[in-house]
Amino acid sequence: MVELVEARGGEGFIASSAEARRHFWLDRARTAAISAHTNAFKINEDVVIPLERLADYSRGIERINIEESISNKIEIADAVLDYLQSSEWRDLASEAFGASDENEAISRAKISLAQSAVERARGRWSETLQQIEQPAADHRQLLSEAEAQHIQPNDRLLDLLLRRDLLISYRQEIALQLDEAFPGQEMQPLRHALREIHQRLRESRLFVALHMHAGDGNVHTNIPVHSDNYAMLHRAERMVDRIMALASSLGGAISGEHGIGLTKLQYLEPEKLQAFARYKAQVDPEQHFNRGKLAIGADLRNAYTPSLKLLEQEAIILEESELGALNDEIKHCLRCGKCKPVCMTHVPRANLLYSPRNKILATGLIIEAFLYEEQTRRGLSQRHFDEMNDVADHCTVCHKCLTPCPVNIDFGEVTTRMRKILTERGQKRRSLGAMAAMSFLNMTDPRAIRWMRLGLAEWGFKALNLAHGLAKRSGLLKQRSTLPRATTGRPEVKTLALEMLSYPIRVEPPKQSLRAMLKLEDHTTIPILHSPKGSPEENEAVFYFPGCGSERLYSEIGLATLAMLAETGATTVLPPGYLCCGYPQSAAGQAQRGHQITTENRVLFHRVANTLNYMDIRTVVVSCGTCIDQLLKYEFEKIFPGCRLLDIHEYLMEKGIKITDGAPGNYLFHDPCHSPMKLHDPLEVTASLTGGRVELSDRCCGEAGTLGTSRPDIAHQLRFRKEEELQAGLAKLVMMQSRAISASSC
Repeated sequence: MVELVEARGGEGFIASSAEARRHFWLDRARTAAISAHTNAFKINEDVVIPLERLADYSRGIERINIEESISNKIEIADAVLDYLQSSEWRDLASEAFGASDENEAISRAKISLAQSAVERARGRWSETLQQIEQPAADHRQLLSEAEAQHIQPNDRLLDLLLRRDLLISYRQEIALQLDEAFPGQEMQPLRHALREIHQRLRESRLFVALHMHAGDGNVHTNIPVHSDNYAMLHRAERMVDRIMALASSLGGAISGEHGIGLTKLQYLEPEKLQAFARYKAQVDPEQHFNRGKLAIGADLRNAYTPSLKLLEQEAIILEESELGALNDEIKHCLRCGKCKPVCMTHVPRANLLYSPRNKILATGLIIEAFLYEEQTRRGLSQRHFDEMNDVADHCTVCHKCLTPCPVNIDFGEVTTRMRKILTERGQKRRSLGAMAAMSFLNMTDPRAIRWMRLGLAEWGFKALNLAHGLAKRSGLLKQRSTLPRATTGRPEVKTLALEMLSYPIRVEPPKQSLRAMLKLEDHTTIPILHSPKGSPEENEAVFYFPGCGSERLYSEIGLATLAMLAETGATTVLPPGYLCCGYPQSAAGQAQRGHQITTENRVLFHRVANTLNYMDIRTVVVSCGTCIDQLLKYEFEKIFPGCRLLDIHEYLMEKGIKITDGAPGNYLFHDPCHSPMKLHDPLEVTASLTGGRVELSDRCCGEAGTLGTSRPDIAHQLRFRKEEELQAGLAKLVMMQSRAISASSC
């Protein structure tokens, strides 16, 4: 591709290294400033400019920016002058200077000095703006001595401004003068009030940001605005008029990539609209496509602009802080799509709707719907909560989208907040499977856990396997397509049932939980397991948090962890009683319950540390990825001073443990979405333990906590994608005549 481009006089760029990729995306990342400037609302007026006139277009746009910047500074100066003469200022000055004739005279002198500085700067700016097209040599009185030295033949004031040889600076010409006029600690409230004026009005300054398609002349012309500031919107509209006139004067076209059906309709020639209407009537007489678009009168007259600031004044729906926080988490999205390849629920052969990019678009639309119905007093439709449930269901909360995102959006955190909103409003979808799983995790009573485990793990798994066999023999599963079905909207009960029965459960859980096997179910006792190697006084003390999966359900994981810790000669301390880390509750939107569990556990662990203060516990070991994500919030370094938190495999690697069952082989490794290995690279850990070459098998296993029971249809899509990865990995291993393992906690 690059050779084809270069053969035609173009320039190619191959981002073959991490640094080259960073450089390639740098300009794109910088456009995040556009979103950061406003609440994710901008007027996008694309135009097409002849390539030979692009420089002229950029110059014209920069002139608009310069004029808007100067006008904004003049507005700030006027506001400062008004404030210096206001009663509020006199009250602040009286409090700062004290009530006496002498202090009153000092105050008047300082105010007069400040007013003179502001008026002097304002006069210079206003004159510069008025004479911007005039020869610079004829207006040397507007320039400093250093600025005048940069005048070139035929220069206008605009040329100096474009080259930045002439600077218009509020901070240099006014702010510093005000600080000098009102110095000292007692004057701080006065300075603070003046800075607030500057900050408030500076936020209403308009600017035009450009980025372009290389080669075709399509120019994205963006004007960020605050949608609650009507004066700003009107100024932006007048700015658009200038931009369209500029584009036309350069031989360009206003029919750019975006905005053609609404925001730029008023600038289209009537004959083009009429020609399009005739064509549309022929090919789409029933108006199925883009109904009402590109028609006479279908312009901005009926447009609605959402405003979270107006919501703060009016809203009684949800909690303003929650809705505002939800918007704050997604508002800087650049729509670049770098999150799509790493998203677990983005499975193109099953659906194209649930990448983080698309879910952010959907979330924005849901927020707008809430705003519209609240501000128009139309009543809140329950359908919006259905759509929010749909978006919130399609996320494994793996946080993998955060790494490639140029503006650091973590849709896992967004999903958690959405689920929290739904739960607190009583609108969260529930399923029997998810409710049963969550009840099992919340239990701490040993007898209740034994009965629940018997019903869910033993009888439940057997019942599902039996039902799978019956459904397969009866033909219910024969009609399944090779591709997973779409999962948009509320799933039908029949669909969920068939998805739940589509795979047998080939794992048989142990008959007892870890604590039941070891007779350690008493919550008033701190279990301490000594290694037969070494002496208790010399062995390293390790605190092991098994977690629900390793302790309640698949207890062989917990037993294996304890056995390996004993093999290393460690003295292992277990928490008293059955404990959940709190992550499943928090991720499901049950924020209050998750916080309660976390707080209770932290208090309990502090008591354990105080009780065992004679033991020097420097290591906290886990065997579950989701647990370690939650335990990172426990601040274990304050519980066991100087300790570290790591996965059992990392601990074994540090102790030099290796597999010794034969010659080293090559392995296929599944790293969980919530990778438990935080200190060392997972592939390096696995390679060290196995002594062989390790290949990573990417993608989610399909369980994703309780997703496999609450939305088995979505889990089927995840398994479908995982199977593709496994088949590709196994084919590679077969070529190397190797063996495959899954060395993780999934």
